[in-house]
Amino acid sequence: MTQADITILGLETSCDETAAAIVRVHGDGETRQVEVLADEIASQFADHSAYGGVVPEIAARAHVERLDKLVLNALKNAELDWTELNGVAATAGPGLIGGVMVGVSTAKAISLARGLPFVAVNHLEGHALSPRLAEQVAFPYLLLLVSGGHCQFLSVKALGDYQRLGSTIDDAAGEAFDKTAKLLGLGSPGGPAVERAAQQGDPGAVPLPRPLLDRPNLDMSFAGLKTAVLRAVEAEPLTETRRADICASFQAAVSDVLGVRTRQAMKVFAGGVDPQNGLRVVVAGGVAANAHLRARLQDEAQAAGFEFIAPPLRWCTDNAAMIALAGAERLSQGPGDALDSPARSRWPLDERSAAERPVSGGGKRGAKV
Repeated sequence: MTQADITILGLETSCDETAAAIVRVHGDGETRQVEVLADEIASQFADHSAYGGVVPEIAARAHVERLDKLVLNALKNAELDWTELNGVAATAGPGLIGGVMVGVSTAKAISLARGLPFVAVNHLEGHALSPRLAEQVAFPYLLLLVSGGHCQFLSVKALGDYQRLGSTIDDAAGEAFDKTAKLLGLGSPGGPAVERAAQQGDPGAVPLPRPLLDRPNLDMSFAGLKTAVLRAVEAEPLTETRRADICASFQAAVSDVLGVRTRQAMKVFAGGVDPQNGLRVVVAGGVAANAHLRARLQDEAQAAGFEFIAPPLRWCTDNAAMIALAGAERLSQGPGDALDSPARSRWPLDERSAAERPVSGGGKRGAKV
């Protein structure tokens, strides 16, 4: 390795995916290259399938049982030993607090035992940087972060410099996908199940709302759309055709909301940057794996003169490679974090906007967005 190379072990335990990965970043600037040396993940779909959603206690116990083995597998598959690592990073929030604590505690133990710097990574920053795992993506760029727990537009100006442009005021798009799958008895994970069923349906068969599109800002809402799906489920017997039509109509409604808002967000973003540096829009998060949504956003980007960028499908959903990358980029600019850095259930990327203009959440845990 050259002096500029950084090799990081990353851990991800924020929800129902237990993951460990090792990423090496070579050089910086235009010479920067990212190499994923190991990428281990253990899904918990079977653990939660009987409950129609993620059970936090079950998730935390599964992380405890699986994480140590995944770390050892990552080292073995990367053909590295502990002395060849430059640091260890873990998702420190936001997420299910029990799971987050498992990853953070494991990373801190490794840091103490092996004398490695510890990096507390914001899970959302991992998603924000995830396209940089596969290609050079220069700052700044517009980010649509769309997942099970979050749906927001951010101006990504530099590492650690994020400005919220708009957000869901209630539920995330991914949550709406999961709830729709549960209402229709499609199983888990909900997003892929709805997408598969939608391929056989008519997107115009079931009238569903496009909430908030009559408002001038970039905020979104999906709670009412979930309620409309419930009413559609209750209105007629659930034949296979009816299920497919509801899925296709729901998917079309979400894509319309995100498509229109992305079109508007690109105009806002373009007004605040130098277009000579290029205009880029990135979509990241679990819902970014939806092919119908990707196609819609790509069309919107092309029409607006933006380059459309999305991470490979395996790095759209929760993974440790993005956490390792975020840790490496953080470590390249500083010494790491203190071992008393807390696990956090809520951790907005744009903390100033969340404090001054909270969109959702509150109380002792702080604003969600």
